[in-house]
Amino acid sequence: MEQGSAHDGARPAYAPGVFPRTEAGARVPAQAPGPGRAPASERARSGRPRGESLPGEPTARRAVRRHSVRGQILDALRTALVDGELAPGRVYSAPVLGARFGVSATPVREAMQQLAAEGAVEVVPNRGFRVSERGPRELAELAQVRALIEVPVMLDLARTVPAHRWSALRPLADATVAAAAVGDLAAYAESDRAFHGAVLALSGNGQLVAVAEELHRRAQWPPVSGPVTRRADLLADASEHTALLDALVAQDLAVVRALVGEHFTGAAG
Repeated sequence: MEQGSAHDGARPAYAPGVFPRTEAGARVPAQAPGPGRAPASERARSGRPRGESLPGEPTARRAVRRHSVRGQILDALRTALVDGELAPGRVYSAPVLGARFGVSATPVREAMQQLAAEGAVEVVPNRGFRVSERGPRELAELAQVRALIEVPVMLDLARTVPAHRWSALRPLADATVAAAAVGDLAAYAESDRAFHGAVLALSGNGQLVAVAEELHRRAQWPPVSGPVTRRADLLADASEHTALLDALVAQDLAVVRALVGEHFTGAAG
């Protein structure tokens, strides 16, 4: 990756296969409307100039394509952050990243603004975006806050949710194990959030799910220093998802409390 405009030989921060790719007057005969074009009579009755949309009408296809590109860039940048390709403390400019992705700077800048809102990067005026540096204390604080939110919710759900609904989450727990088995940090991060999100969604509280997901993402960005997460650590963390489901199905509150507490004080999930 590049810091500002330096480090030309570094590897691009995107997931393989995603990028790059680099008037009035004489009367005229009536024309049949083309695809997506309203007849002239309807346009006249609408009382607005051509091309002007009313609230609630579909946006132009160009905007849809741009949103799709921004989403792909956002996913690629998140993968690069989790994998450590975007190094904590370094500054990356939108034009340089855009050149590596084969797109303009605009969707990169928009994606980076979203990451800034999530706390993954910081805006550096006239330079770009600095990847946030996160030390052990901040990670411990995030784990503590997540535990304060999720532990009581899971204990309440363990008392009220029937066993068959917990069993339906088994594929999500299995996905974390599969990602951990091959040491895929990005896939593990995604499947880990999906599992926790599905558990909390059973509470029916959408605000709770949104807040918990934001905290979860913040906890997944790699710290500024320290050893790379080992596959064994991921496997141990993933196995806790499976054990937690078993305890939830059995409504064993003591085991649920112990597992969730251990899960948050552990390294990966």
